[in-house]
Amino acid sequence: MYSNENRVDTIKKKSLQRRLAGLAFETGLVQLGRPLWSNWLTVVNYHRIDDVTQPDFDSFKPNVSASPAEFERQMEYLTKWYNVVSVKELIGWLNGEKELPPHAALITFDDGYLDNYTNAFPILRQHGLPALIFLATGHIGTDVPFYWDLAAYCFHHTAKDHISFPHGRDAHWADHDELDTVSKDWTEALKALPEPEKQSWVERLPEILQVSIPEGYFQGLMMDWDQAREMSAGGIEFGGHTLSHPILTRISFEEAKSQIAGSRRRVQAETDQEVLGFAYPNGMMTDLNRGIEGLVAEAGYRVAFTLLHGPSPRKEVRSNPFAIRRIFISHKHSMQEFAAMLSPLNRLRD
Repeated sequence: MYSNENRVDTIKKKSLQRRLAGLAFETGLVQLGRPLWSNWLTVVNYHRIDDVTQPDFDSFKPNVSASPAEFERQMEYLTKWYNVVSVKELIGWLNGEKELPPHAALITFDDGYLDNYTNAFPILRQHGLPALIFLATGHIGTDVPFYWDLAAYCFHHTAKDHISFPHGRDAHWADHDELDTVSKDWTEALKALPEPEKQSWVERLPEILQVSIPEGYFQGLMMDWDQAREMSAGGIEFGGHTLSHPILTRISFEEAKSQIAGSRRRVQAETDQEVLGFAYPNGMMTDLNRGIEGLVAEAGYRVAFTLLHGPSPRKEVRSNPFAIRRIFISHKHSMQEFAAMLSPLNRLRD
């Protein structure tokens, strides 16, 4: 059995948050303070648009931001209550060339999954919405999975019921829910490791869980460059997200420089559009610093985005456009929670 008191407390806290968000949404309270943050920038962050309830879904569930139906509802909400802008418009404002509209919002995606093209792009096009997709270029058009998707596949297909964590703790599971929890926690534990050690654990995982991965199995998980070019022609902007998605503070300064600049060069070469934005892998406080921000600016990017809880007052964005906050969207968020998270109260979350 895999459980602990902290997890129970977390579930209770999230249940309370969900009830409060629902109350605020249904009563209209979530809109009450809107005039107070009309000059804030709201950046929403998606990863995948897919249905995790499919029995054969065997990649990393926490990376799924919404089902296609929920994503469409969220886009309808943004269209009604916000003015969605492009990254070019954001930079035009930073340059003093134009004003941003009130309640300006930016839609972003990380990584470059195929479902951004198959599921999200038609909905964005239907609503006439721009978006910015950050590509981890070494994975685009390849069958090389991110380590979290490889791990999810192994956990999904293993016949074992236990595993050791990198720091030595053992975890067991008795059902699919517990398996999903262990899979997520094991994958999260890898983030704390130096990059070479993390890769070593990932390479050994199929053997540890006694799973065989068919050759080319992950081909088609990510979009390819032809699809990126089609989206670019259809009004979607692209940004850099490194070559192979390392946490930049876990690798050498020179390697970080190569990862940041190389990603920009590849996206520009493939899409023939200027690449203006960058997203930090993982994007939390310990995953970037002033030195890393300097490398991003040096590479030619004009703005960069974290995953620290947003939205952001415009004064904050202007003071440091290389650490703009975003609102991480999960498929576990209800529509009520989505609406509530777009307010500045979201910055108070743990």
